[in-house]
Amino acid sequence: MLSTETTVGQLVTERPSRAKVFEVLGIDYCCSGNRPLGEVCVEKGLDATTVLRMLDAHESGAGAEDDRTDWSEATITGLTDHIVEVHHGYLNEALPRLEALVNKVAVVHGGNHPELRELRRVYGLLKPDLEAHLQKEEEVLFPMCRELEGAEVRPDFHCSTVDNPIGVMVQEHEEAGKALATMRELTSGFEPPEGACNTYRTMLDGLAELERDVHLHVHKENNILFPKASAAEAALPARP
Repeated sequence: MLSTETTVGQLVTERPSRAKVFEVLGIDYCCSGNRPLGEVCVEKGLDATTVLRMLDAHESGAGAEDDRTDWSEATITGLTDHIVEVHHGYLNEALPRLEALVNKVAVVHGGNHPELRELRRVYGLLKPDLEAHLQKEEEVLFPMCRELEGAEVRPDFHCSTVDNPIGVMVQEHEEAGKALATMRELTSGFEPPEGACNTYRTMLDGLAELERDVHLHVHKENNILFPKASAAEAALPARP
């Protein structure tokens, strides 16, 4: 049963396709996914009953079968492999492609739309940050998470505990979320202005897709993977 007492992160964990409704409403289900739906609705001035009806209608409508995978049931290894293959794979392809589009559109249209120059600056900072973030996950944090799953005693990690790199990743997720929110604001919700050329429109569509994917990516880590890894470590006995 859908309830306003359930956190928005848990609602998306149970049914990932619900993220589409939250994206439309501007509800943060990734970095702030630990907050109850009712509390979020009050803060944003939304009618909670209407939001529940939207979620229910989405589940019974077209496209409701798009993604019913409950990643909370996945193993740590299975979830990290999925994140690397799907979300890291997407970013490795999309980030350089979008960089070229953002730069081109800023050069061609920046005179009439000065906000595009700021967009280029924000994206120029976000791209290397995300690339470094992926590398840290793949080379440091995810191997630690996988090691915990098969361990019989608590590993002697170089950083003492898995919670330390998790804390760094959560902070970087928040920074990425702020950059995405800024880009959304600069582009009026990724809406093309009158007379926008196809390249301009392609850039905006790509940035909107980037925002959606990063939100879901962060949700799977903040609300599912990281708690799993932390709990797995806590459950292991220390080395004698």
